[in-house]
Amino acid sequence: MSLDGLLSDWLSALREFSVEAVVVLGPDPFGGVEDRQVVAVHPPLLADAAKALADSHDFGAPWRASDAPLVAWQHIAKSDSLDTSRWRQLWLAHGFQTVVRVEFPLPVGRAFECFMFSPRELTDRAEAASIVWSAMNIWPLVRRSIATARSMLSPRERECLMLAFEGRTAKESAQRLRCSERTINYHISNAMNKLRVDNKMAAIQRACWLGAI
Repeated sequence: MSLDGLLSDWLSALREFSVEAVVVLGPDPFGGVEDRQVVAVHPPLLADAAKALADSHDFGAPWRASDAPLVAWQHIAKSDSLDTSRWRQLWLAHGFQTVVRVEFPLPVGRAFECFMFSPRELTDRAEAASIVWSAMNIWPLVRRSIATARSMLSPRERECLMLAFEGRTAKESAQRLRCSERTINYHISNAMNKLRVDNKMAAIQRACWLGAI
């Protein structure tokens, strides 16, 4: 299933909680620690509001560095940042009142962030907890779809990087994939070029940030 189709089905399951929009942000693999990209948004007509959220520093790296929780729940209209936060103004303009955020950490201070928006205020923590639980349950499927939609690597390049991530040498990877060490190194080199890095460890990190491994 496509990523958009998966998010559409997820929103259908969340209707009992009045969740009507989902946004997934991911790190910019070629940017700084605070740079984020919109990985997915549904419905698509909210793309501008999602982009404004990605461009803001709200819930970003400084917030995570302060030992903030992986889960956040806010009534958008009651936020202290309302006057200065463009993304809040845009989401309010679309009729949304509440956002629930769940973070899925990645190496070196990056993370995928899943935001679920509702046009009403949630009545209690139990509702927010149910939304969070739904996100955690579906995330493995969403992440696999992200890897397919977002990765610039070939399946073999991803496989070689995954084996390197597991700590396998080129020789061990070659035995696992039944090919030569030269072939393994060829695919690793191609992946490094695509990810614009000059060493294997950096390639592994960026592949993680893309959701490829």
